[in-house]
Amino acid sequence: MDEQTVTRLSVLADKVRLDTLKTLKNMGYGHLGGSFSIAELLAVLYGKQMRIRPQEPQWANRDRLVLSKGHAGPGLYAMLANMGYFDKTMLATLNEGGTNLPSHPDRLKTPGVDATTGSLGQGTSVAAGIATGLRLDKKDNYVYLICGDGELNEGQCWEAFQYLAHFKLNNCIVIIDDNKKQLDGLTVDIMNPFDFQKKMEAFGFYTLKVKGDDIRGIDAAIEELKSVKDQAVCLVLDSIKGQGVPYFETLNDNHSVKFNNDEINQAAEETIVALEKSIKEREQVNV
Repeated sequence: MDEQTVTRLSVLADKVRLDTLKTLKNMGYGHLGGSFSIAELLAVLYGKQMRIRPQEPQWANRDRLVLSKGHAGPGLYAMLANMGYFDKTMLATLNEGGTNLPSHPDRLKTPGVDATTGSLGQGTSVAAGIATGLRLDKKDNYVYLICGDGELNEGQCWEAFQYLAHFKLNNCIVIIDDNKKQLDGLTVDIMNPFDFQKKMEAFGFYTLKVKGDDIRGIDAAIEELKSVKDQAVCLVLDSIKGQGVPYFETLNDNHSVKFNNDEINQAAEETIVALEKSIKEREQVNV
């Protein structure tokens, strides 16, 4: 990947952070940590890897994305808005009555959302079903399934993984966002997941692991997974909850951030200013 593409995708990831933060601050609360941890991943997928037509969200020949960790919906919405699926002004309606941007993704409401998710674990089965349908229709499209590490406490996930591995459905690229925290604390304390890479390999998956903010690494890993022809595939994303902004990375309770005190609001304002400045500077250099 050339340097200009890396910069373009890096800027796209930070636009996801910027618009997510603005949206959640406006609302007063929301799922920031898990949205930030997949910002680079979303940038690589929507900015380079996925076959999509934002002006034609229901294009039959598109790749699909299933955000099984549906609480990261604000990050996905920010990406979809930046790709042109809908106007950015819609982000300010997040979670309001009658909105087309509910707290968790709804495929019947939001242009660009391919699967309704939020009940943790169920997106894995949905993705397996979509992959099966594409295989039966002899389509070469991919389904990108994003799971949370805490979400994998749900047994349904492992049933779906076993199904994908058994039928060698390598058109479903399983991505585990291993950001190491969930709603109530550290994932290792709540339900130790042990080594995701070894577990997925034991389940029959060809598995790679890459840092969550490594744009080149994420892109190269997906390219490698696409080259696997006779085995289910998985990418473990070694990420940080709140990734990309030191204040939110180290904030103890960063799953759903409440903007209810001066310190958090000041940090948010400073982050918004810094991101806007950094994005502008990189875009000017990258023209």
